[in-house]
Amino acid sequence: MNPANSNQSGVGLVVRGLRKKFGGQDVLKGVSFEVKPGEIFVIMGPSGSGKSVLLKHLIGLEDADEGEILINGEKIGSPEIAAKYRMALVFQSGALLNSLTVGENVGLYLTEHKLKSPEEIEKIVLEKLEDVGLKDAVNKMPSELSGGMKKRAAIARALVIEPQLILYDEPTSELDPLSAVVIGDEILELNRRTHVTSLVVSHDRDLAFGVADRIAVIVDGVIVTIGTPDEVKKFNDPVVKKFLHADFKREK
Repeated sequence: MNPANSNQSGVGLVVRGLRKKFGGQDVLKGVSFEVKPGEIFVIMGPSGSGKSVLLKHLIGLEDADEGEILINGEKIGSPEIAAKYRMALVFQSGALLNSLTVGENVGLYLTEHKLKSPEEIEKIVLEKLEDVGLKDAVNKMPSELSGGMKKRAAIARALVIEPQLILYDEPTSELDPLSAVVIGDEILELNRRTHVTSLVVSHDRDLAFGVADRIAVIVDGVIVTIGTPDEVKKFNDPVVKKFLHADFKREK
């Protein structure tokens, strides 16, 4: 992943027949889908549906028992392919290092790999923080940030490598509704401005329907439907309907 390359157009992602077992239990049961270049694609589903395991396969933390993952038609797995495409992950927790300032966190990849001069890194960091509305927080410590600000700082850190594919792991978890809307707006704005391909893993229905070009619903390790937000809302399956319309019921 070389951020010196300024070509930030999104890549295509294809997942074919992904299967994974843990202790004899089928967790992924032949998962297949395609994400188009520049698309915001949301994978949503209830807890325990296989979303987190699927994400681990996409970032290379797990190897599938069967199936393959391709970027622009090339099967991922080799160091050559990994170096060819720029992929970034925005962690659910933000994963900022508490001992570093926000600016140092955002520029850490460039600093550790000595990819730019200190002056260039400072300029890039400020640009990326400005992109997410956090330029004034460059010298703050992570402990001084709200939950939403930490998520935005994590997005800025991902942008430093000028990614062609961004994976978001539950980007609105533990956020209040207003902060969640800000994160959704950031995802939309980044997609509009950079045409990066965005894959969002979430159980947040409001986020999914607010940002997605298309949504895949995963239930019990199986993709049960893929479509636009309107198509998914109309999908006639009792399990999906229950998940999408879950609400409290009070006796009157």
